[in-house]
Amino acid sequence: MKVILTQDVKGQGKKGDLINVSDGYARNFLFPKGFAKEASKQAMNELEGKRGAEQYHRNVEEEKARNIAERMKEITVKLEAKAGAGGKLFGSITSKDVAEALKAQFKIDIDKRKIELKDGIKTCGTTEVPVRLYAGITGTFKVSVTEQK
Repeated sequence: MKVILTQDVKGQGKKGDLINVSDGYARNFLFPKGFAKEASKQAMNELEGKRGAEQYHRNVEEEKARNIAERMKEITVKLEAKAGAGGKLFGSITSKDVAEALKAQFKIDIDKRKIELKDGIKTCGTTEVPVRLYAGITGTFKVSVTEQK
């Protein structure tokens, strides 16, 4: 019997998968517990519709990420921090600081966890910062740190 899983089932598949199981397993375990529904024409059409909608949303998000990555090439975020001798900062500029400045200066809202700053920025000057925007899409922009007067 062909069934469509409505939840992840260990050893069988993930939610939304179309699987072939024995009639008894489907009628006595999967259907009563609500783990699956029978693969009728209507259910198959709904499944295809959901898959098409998910693919469309992934494509829209990917295109949006590509546009942001293209825009980021020309961006330079300017930050000020207290510094000592030789341009060495007291403390460091973190990804949180960079994300807030990016939002304030350019109205681009990026999660701080997607900004790849290993130990932060610890010196004055310009630094290239990579950002993971989407799976396989990375943008880079510059962060210019100047000494606070």
